[in-house]
Amino acid sequence: MFDGFDRFQVKASSTTINLVRGGSGPPVLLMHGYPQNHFMWHKIAPIMAERFSLVATDLRGYGDSGKPEPSEDLSTYCKRATAMDQVEVMEELGYGSFHVVGHDRGARVGQRLALDYPDKVLTFTSLDVVPSQAAFEAMDSNLAYVWFHWHLMRQPPPLPETLIGSNAKFYLDFLLERWTGREGAITEEAYAEYLRCFSDPATIRASCADYRAIKTDLEHDEADRNRKLKCPMLVLWGSDMALRFPGWQTGKGLDMLRTWRDRAEDVRGKPINCGHFLAEEAPEETAAEILSFLSDH
Repeated sequence: MFDGFDRFQVKASSTTINLVRGGSGPPVLLMHGYPQNHFMWHKIAPIMAERFSLVATDLRGYGDSGKPEPSEDLSTYCKRATAMDQVEVMEELGYGSFHVVGHDRGARVGQRLALDYPDKVLTFTSLDVVPSQAAFEAMDSNLAYVWFHWHLMRQPPPLPETLIGSNAKFYLDFLLERWTGREGAITEEAYAEYLRCFSDPATIRASCADYRAIKTDLEHDEADRNRKLKCPMLVLWGSDMALRFPGWQTGKGLDMLRTWRDRAEDVRGKPINCGHFLAEEAPEETAAEILSFLSDH
């Protein structure tokens, strides 16, 4: 995987970020989601690398990136701190501005990055999430059921760390099976990397802290409630999830595009017939949509 890409780590101001870099052309930052790491991009990276310089990172707390000890005020793993890591990495690599593509947690970091550093973000692509603030304000029984992991991982330590850590493979397998719409989409090689990293107790501790930080994230979102993203935005989501799990991401009251249009000035998007892991379940279609969008900007 990632043949022809360079693998290395960059020291940010408060942690170390693991990444791969390859391709040529305008820079694109790829940020993964939970419970994965940068390997989730391995199918679309070769396609996009023909036209863009790609940087695929492990977010703080995930993969082989640093895992700082969580702070009591939750700031260590808030999206503002994680977004700062990414900006520092891109600056270290010589990129003053860049396109952002985020899946799941990576999209939440991407939204915060675009708010805090509007001069850095050329475009923002979100894969299969709605904005956190909108989701929590519209939380209903359907959304609470499919987002059970949010509510588990927000519990005080060491409850979720102990429950997940008691059988990390079982928990990872449950999430991947439940959220994957196309059988066999996650390759054995990618799964081995997910399992290796997810089984680390430090990753479990950090990922729980990442989800607990929603309290701080929502405070930041409230301060920015009336600010819209200025950069053009592409929204893609897996249509299979809503069929299998009614209320996935949106509950009963939200619409994916309308919700993002409340928070960004220029939004386009569409569903893709797959589950949650678009980049692995429908890599060609996902890459084509992203490349078309980036080419227009």
